[in-house]
This record gives sequence, C-alpha cells and structure tokens, in this order.
Amino acid sequence: MKYLSNALLAAGLSLGIALSAGQAMAQAKPPTPAAIAAAKEILELKRANTIYANAVPNIVQRTMDSLMQTNLNYQKDLKEVAEVVAKNMAGREKEIGDGMAKIYAQDFTEQELKDLVTFYKTPLGQKLLNEEPKAIASSMQYMNQWAQTFAEEVNGQFRAEMRKRGKTI
Repeated sequence: MKYLSNALLAAGLSLGIALSAGQAMAQAKPPTPAAIAAAKEILELKRANTIYANAVPNIVQRTMDSLMQTNLNYQKDLKEVAEVVAKNMAGREKEIGDGMAKIYAQDFTEQELKDLVTFYKTPLGQKLLNEEPKAIASSMQYMNQWAQTFAEEVNGQFRAEMRKRGKTI
C-alpha cells in the first residue's frame, strides 16, 4: 500500500510538472502584433520613454570619458568622434521601448493589455499615472527612514545582550 501511494504521489508530481511545463510553453509563444501595439501604448501612457530617452548620448559620453582616461593625447579627436558616433547611433534608444513592449506582451495577454490601456485612459487611470511616481518615491523614503530607525533599535538590542554577557561593544 505504501508503494502504491508513493507511486501515485510520483505520478501526481510528474503530471504537475508536465502541466506546468506545458503552461510555460504556451506562455512562451510570440506575442501578437496587437498585443505589442497595446503594450507600446501602455508604455507611452506611462511615459516610460523618459527613462531611456538619453540612453544613446549617455552611453556615447561614458564611452568617450572612459577612452579619454587612457588616451589623454587624443581628447580632441575623441570629442569629434563622439559627435559622429552619437549622430550615427541616434534613435537607437527606441530599441529599448520595443524590447519593453515585447516583455509586457509576453507577460500579459492581448486582452489584458487592451484592458489596461482602457483603464489608463480613465480619470482614475490618469490619476494613477500622475500620482504613482510620487507615492513610490515617498514610500521608498519612508522605507529608508524605517530601516534606519529599525537598524538602530537592532544595534541597541545587540549591545544590551552583549552587556548581559559582560562584553561591551
């Protein structure tokens, strides 16, 4: 009987793993063009492009700065080359937006994305888009303050426990 229950358990686990793998494979199918379009609209509504708008010039600048550290005698040339490279690479930051849209379209169904677009266009959705960054920033500030206060309390507890052992730290 024990062997039968172990066999049933193993079969159940195998079935669960197979179903999970099947579900993961089903989710891994490429997103539809409509899903990607909806994801791009969501990112536009969320003003996500402001996060990466200066990616190309920033990377060009960092690369130039790095090269200047080891090539001081080429500063003038490197500055001129940086302008050429920046011009040649202009617009490539859009690749980030396209990649982000594909990620959203893989994580959400086409209908979910369309529903999100509809929601973000409502007054509450607009309020969320405008107020959430402030709420997140305030929450992060609160968490940092809490962590600092809590760490001081933990430190006090450590010191008190060590004093009980006759050791001052």
